[in-house]
Amino acid sequence: MDSAKAIKGARDVPEAEKRRPTGLGTVTAVFLLSLPLLLLLFLFGDRAVASIAGDSLVWQRAEVQRSGNASSSPENAHHDLLLGGLLSPDFDAATCLSRYEASRRWKPSPFPVSPYLVQKLRQYESNHQRCGPGTANYREAMGQLMSGRNGGRAECRYVVWFPLQGLGNRMLSVVSTFLYALLTGRVLLVHEPPEMEGLFCEPFPGTSWILPPGFPYTGGFWARSNDSYLSMLENDVVRYDDDRGDASALLPPYVYFHLEQIRLRLQKHTFCEEDHRVLDRFNWMVLRSDSYFAVALFLMPMYRAELDLMFPAKGSVFHHLGRYLLHPGNRAWGVVERFYDGYLAGADERLGIQVRLVPFLSLTFEGMYEQITRCAREHDLLPRVTGTSEPPGARPSPNGTAATARVKAVLVVSLKPEYYDKLHRVYYTNATATGEVVAVYQPSHDQEQHTEARAHNERALAEIFLLSYSDRLVTTGFSTFGYVAHSLAGLQPWLLMLPDQTTKRAAVACVRAASVEPCLHSPPSLVCRAEQDLDPVAHMPFLRRCEDVDFGLKLFD
Repeated sequence: MDSAKAIKGARDVPEAEKRRPTGLGTVTAVFLLSLPLLLLLFLFGDRAVASIAGDSLVWQRAEVQRSGNASSSPENAHHDLLLGGLLSPDFDAATCLSRYEASRRWKPSPFPVSPYLVQKLRQYESNHQRCGPGTANYREAMGQLMSGRNGGRAECRYVVWFPLQGLGNRMLSVVSTFLYALLTGRVLLVHEPPEMEGLFCEPFPGTSWILPPGFPYTGGFWARSNDSYLSMLENDVVRYDDDRGDASALLPPYVYFHLEQIRLRLQKHTFCEEDHRVLDRFNWMVLRSDSYFAVALFLMPMYRAELDLMFPAKGSVFHHLGRYLLHPGNRAWGVVERFYDGYLAGADERLGIQVRLVPFLSLTFEGMYEQITRCAREHDLLPRVTGTSEPPGARPSPNGTAATARVKAVLVVSLKPEYYDKLHRVYYTNATATGEVVAVYQPSHDQEQHTEARAHNERALAEIFLLSYSDRLVTTGFSTFGYVAHSLAGLQPWLLMLPDQTTKRAAVACVRAASVEPCLHSPPSLVCRAEQDLDPVAHMPFLRRCEDVDFGLKLFD
């Protein structure tokens, strides 16, 4: 049976097709649509004129495409709703529109899905249904937790994820935590603060991943708190050589595992195999992280065989697990659909530009804009402008009629509006040397990051997914936002290099990442440079001694 028909509530006809007017209705619709545009013109003047002019070019192109064979549109073509078996069909599609709709806009994945990974996901889902919130097993596990003792090895074991830092960091760390749960047979439960309520859909059928109210340990976590693994080691609460049969039963009720970027060092008992054997004795683990620590799990022989079977291509970990786990809720997904269908769908090519300025680097707008345009010019990402508003002569098509201009949509994602403003002005005022039409868009510009605000997070999540629908992508380093977008897309982005702190200019504007895996907080010159199937253990012989090695060296160096 076709996968689209096998999903309960699946939308067989694209929503854009359902809404398309015909005949007299078309005239009425055009008139009604023109009213808000005229109002914008009256209220906002020249800037509205520029935006409308650029937008209408893509709208016209989209209408031409829609008037032809609908099946020829990439958004309407047959696509794999279940992502090669990653997704379960056991959901009502209406409860989470993005789960089966997201793939309509992604380019085909460069990585085949391992049958073993599919098997592991179905096994995990079954275990989560058996042990998740609301089950007798969960109530029993909570009773053991409340007793103040770990008890013997339980049938159901848990890792409770707490958010840390911004949305990009959270997405990277929750995927890493889910991979850890897959490898250790634990059930992932997610603490959902108010700013994350409804942000993501439930990823597992027939159950919930939300930590229920009443969990007794929700605050006071930090790297040196008494319940942290590091403190337990230093205070002799746990020992490597404790081989007593009742050792697990005598442990505290849970262990806190802190994985913050600046503390990802092997000497601090994070990714040494003997430490993970001790951690495995606890039935409950609370974990906080702002990092993509999934790559470090490859460093331990105890996990390597499973990881190699699940991910034959090392660069596919977040690409597959992010697509499996992270589905925007219907509010955020509505933003994605409306913006994509209204502005980007009709373009021949989509270029994403993501700009993130970090506080510890004093970069001016002029310097960053010059670097972005230099990267685009050197790698033919954007056409040159002619310095005149007059377009080149109409190019005849093979049948003798004037050819339709090729449309390139540029999606600028930044907290600041200046990059959009200048790029939009350049391509609105000047014709391109190639005759292409370049339409520039920016969905929002909140000026400052507000992770504590749900509406801000919804816009950020929508823009991550919009970026992931690019054909080519330029991102700044040190940006988990950009890392998530290009990894979901399966794209190797152009990474903007860090400028020299003396000259404030980068000698090389940007480099092409060799892997689609997320980078960590390191200069782009030090990350994402290796082949996707590089064997990290063979590449890092120091791991035999578990020395004080900064994880900043990275798996894919």
